[in-house]
Amino acid sequence: MPTIQFKGKSFVQNHHFGVKYHELIPHHDKSHTERVSLYDNLIIHGDNLKALKAILPTYSGKVKCIVIDPPYNTGNEKWMYNDNVNSPMMKDWIGKIVDKEDLTRHDKWLSMMMPRLKLLKDLRAEDGVIFVCIDDDEQHHLRILLDDVFGPENFISNIVWQKKYSPQNDAKFFSDMHDHILCYVKNTDETLGWKRNLLPRTKEQNSRYKNRDNDPRGPWKSSDLLVKTYSKEYDYPIETPSGRVVYPPAGRCWRTSKERLQEMIAENRIWFGENGENVPSIKRFLSEVQGGMVPSSWWSREDAGDNQMARNELKEIFDSPPFETPKPVSLIKRILKIATNPGDIVLDSFAGSGTTGQAVLELNKEEPEKEPRRFILVELEHYANEVTAERIRRVIRGIPNSKKDYLKNGLGGTFSFFSLGEPIEMEAILHGKSLPTYEDLARYIFFTATGEEFDPSSVDQKRNFIGESNDYEVFYFIDQTWIT
Repeated sequence: MPTIQFKGKSFVQNHHFGVKYHELIPHHDKSHTERVSLYDNLIIHGDNLKALKAILPTYSGKVKCIVIDPPYNTGNEKWMYNDNVNSPMMKDWIGKIVDKEDLTRHDKWLSMMMPRLKLLKDLRAEDGVIFVCIDDDEQHHLRILLDDVFGPENFISNIVWQKKYSPQNDAKFFSDMHDHILCYVKNTDETLGWKRNLLPRTKEQNSRYKNRDNDPRGPWKSSDLLVKTYSKEYDYPIETPSGRVVYPPAGRCWRTSKERLQEMIAENRIWFGENGENVPSIKRFLSEVQGGMVPSSWWSREDAGDNQMARNELKEIFDSPPFETPKPVSLIKRILKIATNPGDIVLDSFAGSGTTGQAVLELNKEEPEKEPRRFILVELEHYANEVTAERIRRVIRGIPNSKKDYLKNGLGGTFSFFSLGEPIEMEAILHGKSLPTYEDLARYIFFTATGEEFDPSSVDQKRNFIGESNDYEVFYFIDQTWIT
């Protein structure tokens, strides 16, 4: 299998193991809920590598759908490599803006992505799926990196999404009109693996089916009776109702045997044209096709939106849109309709303006009688509260000037806001210094010991009991006599 090599790979491929668990500090004043909880919708402010590690004790193997929109590494984004990897070369990268003149910008980007993808793999459920948005600058590198982390056998599709509908007249070579969305599953097992939902059929798709012979089975369209894979047994003449004899073209044959063809003619499943003299074709009935489909090219603005639509959506929420190229809500909703069901957890660790959170809330609003989906948003930048969380607050409460009734009236819902606290330093804990809260340390101990989800309601501090897994009861004791 081809593998990708880049500067820093040997240092980062296991870096996620060494990332310390951090405390998650709740902020009731920034949340929109009566009771802050890790089991609510979450917005986490902090480095996403550390944040992903911090939520492992609670969400390992629980996330159904991951949607991320990482920096595209175009050279214009002013992102910096900031992972504290034990390598002199990589320590020298820290805090320096990655621009087009940086000869190691692809190495830095891949070094940033690899440990995050490995933690996302641990968080994803057995029947989970990940969608990664990217453009041509890193798509070819990312595809091989995803093969490396998730396995090439788990690749599902490279979805092409049209992000612009107005060509760039000043483009030097080609007008940049589309992005890629790479899709990988946890496994492809038919029983345990991810099962996609179908998108509803459109009126345009259904309009291709007609009923030209008043068949009682309803509308149909013709399908070629010929195939390219040659078989001598299926190479035979057919006499049409008009008496004309037709043969397959050289090197091709019919797709069925003589005997089966006669059965299909008797069943009125073969069409010879209105005059009965055309080359035969098969009638495919609309009533027999599956209820929908999932195309790998998303060109319809009405279905998946575009960048301009996304900017207009932000204008509706903020007076001055804080992002130039956000993703439209309709794009993320399309992904979630395909990938998730009510009650599922959705994670976006490059949350940006919070589009994924709004998409989840809109789906919940559309299905009020069903168990709501939950989101986890992680954002590093300073705007995590002022933009990411503020967008979610406003769409929950309602946008008074919105032209859409569901936004004007508010989507409803809650979220809890957390920031990253201090790392849980085991050496300091052993010496009785810098102790985290009882619950935070209990969560860390329980997950480390069992690998299973921690339930704070099970804690009985009086008898030092912190939870029960499938195999163990876990107790946490502190000997106060040696703490100095």
